[in-house]
Amino acid sequence: MKTKTLIPVLAALPLLFSSALCAQTALTIYNQNFAVVRETVPLELAKGINAVTFDQATLHVEPDSVVLRDPSGKIALRILEQSYRADTASQGLMLSLFEGKELDFIVRDRENKEQIVRGKVIRSGYTPNVAAAQRYGNQFYQRQMAMGNWQQGAGGGPIIEIDGKLRFSLPGEPIFPSLADDTVLRPTLSWQLASDRAAKVNAELGYVTGGMSWESAYNLVSPEKGDTLDIVGWVTIDNQSGKTFTEARVKLMAGDVSKLVPANEVKASAGYAMRSHDADFSASVTEKAFDEFHLYSLPRPVTLRNRETKQVEFLRATGVKATTIYIYNGVDLGNSRYRGWNEESIRNNRDYGTVSNPKVWVYREFKNTKENGLGLPLPKGRTRFYRQDNADGAIEFTGENTVDHTAEGETVRIYTGDAFDIVGERRRTDYKLSNRNDEVEEAFEIKVRNRKKEPVEVRVTERMYRWFNWAMVENSDPFVKTDDRNVEFRVTLKPDEEKIITYRVRYDWK
Repeated sequence: MKTKTLIPVLAALPLLFSSALCAQTALTIYNQNFAVVRETVPLELAKGINAVTFDQATLHVEPDSVVLRDPSGKIALRILEQSYRADTASQGLMLSLFEGKELDFIVRDRENKEQIVRGKVIRSGYTPNVAAAQRYGNQFYQRQMAMGNWQQGAGGGPIIEIDGKLRFSLPGEPIFPSLADDTVLRPTLSWQLASDRAAKVNAELGYVTGGMSWESAYNLVSPEKGDTLDIVGWVTIDNQSGKTFTEARVKLMAGDVSKLVPANEVKASAGYAMRSHDADFSASVTEKAFDEFHLYSLPRPVTLRNRETKQVEFLRATGVKATTIYIYNGVDLGNSRYRGWNEESIRNNRDYGTVSNPKVWVYREFKNTKENGLGLPLPKGRTRFYRQDNADGAIEFTGENTVDHTAEGETVRIYTGDAFDIVGERRRTDYKLSNRNDEVEEAFEIKVRNRKKEPVEVRVTERMYRWFNWAMVENSDPFVKTDDRNVEFRVTLKPDEEKIITYRVRYDWK
């Protein structure tokens, strides 16, 4: 009902919309723990100012991101004022509203028989501003404690007076006579909307929310022998927003979007309820470039329940040519040994790089092209490798890693582990520093052994780590200069063969 006031505007009674009145929801989910929600909200507006409440937003809505508009552009719709209420009704909140008043409490005896006890709420023990304490930091919390606004613990606990005696706990389950007029049951957005005329509008509501994310994962299966892969890509959508989205149209944004994150933000823990999508072989995920990112659209509506994760297949490719690459970097011992070393300390320490790493790294490398069965921009995610055992046909897990966002046409190289039957050895054979301390020559011997039953190629990589002015003086094998500081020797080893590579390098910092 709308009532006319003394000024030339109409004030509508508050309108509360439930999810049943909203048309199909659209979601764009980012892989950075947030999403954009778009819903249709039917409004019956009077000319002038209208009071409207909406209690179907997520628990992690960013209120200042709200956009409410008439998508047809026919109604000049403005939000004059918006309030976001998150103090939803709870036992603690209701007790705080009845401090100083009497309530009935249901008390059960050992035989579970009920009786009513009358008690006065001296203190509820409710702590209303924990979120504020987290937002403004410990100093704010301590100041409120000093002012007596909070007690130690959860509000200090309730104090109930029964028959003139105090007890520091609830005697039973409190019975409240009614909800207060301004009590909300769910987090609620309240608007003062201005409309230039009376109309029924299917308004579009959009907002940014936390608590939603997605990530991709790839399962890569190889035959026991050969350099091909079958690849299945999944997207996993995680809904921790506090809201269920029924039959929503979903898009997934891939890329590193600039998003400000509060310093105190705590990521919600994931309560997983694994679910697979229903089979639909006639439709697939579509992809397109969008600004500097890539947008993936799911082929059909999806229901995302609160605290649910859901997997949807977005990629399936067979016979992908994927080369196995063996790399030996004899000086790389990880970050722990030489953590904090800079260029000068490396140059001046004659013993740097003399400890040998025996491990040969294994990589799988493939082209992300249509000719190779792919050709779709690949969002970053986890990769799991499996290899089929011909003896029983079972697939065995052989390693996992991650892949970064990879554009179409680029090469994907993924580390899968260390080789068992290929080993390396690296030792320095000479070190000569000039009398003027402005030039050094260093020589190395590198041995690589193949204990496999088939030939392999090993890429021996060496970094010229002493200084950026360097020259190769001697080398037993040809090499490729991969950049201004790195070289690569490629050697092919027969079964049970050992190959020795030697080289001498001169550094000059005159």
